[in-house]
Amino acid sequence: QVHLVESGGGLVQAGGSLRLSCAASARSFSFATGWFRQAPGKEREFVAAINWNDGRTYLADSVKGRFTISRDNAKNTMYLQMDDLNPDDTAVYYCAGKFQLPDYSCVGYGCYTGADDFDYWGQGTQVTVSS
Repeated sequence: QVHLVESGGGLVQAGGSLRLSCAASARSFSFATGWFRQAPGKEREFVAAINWNDGRTYLADSVKGRFTISRDNAKNTMYLQMDDLNPDDTAVYYCAGKFQLPDYSCVGYGCYTGADDFDYWGQGTQVTVSS
């Protein structure tokens, strides 16, 4: 069992920044973690992901150029730096994790974008962007 704990959400004005953190109880390089978000009345959508095997990162088109995903191996923690936030980014943000083969690497479109691909989820953290 892997536990994921998010932190860093809050209220920010449009144009502002927030950094989310996701601490994982598992220590493994055969792992991938991602961020999904869900706004009221909408489906959960992919935001970003990182492959702990090779460090590759993946971002949704809607956040490219504004969000950055990274990880700290020593702390088993993933981060989502969110800059130039706008009201459309308002949602509950969830951290997700999955085990994978040690040599797995994903190249191209569609990597880690499906919520069903992930087995472990955090409790979510609210991000609210005011206009």
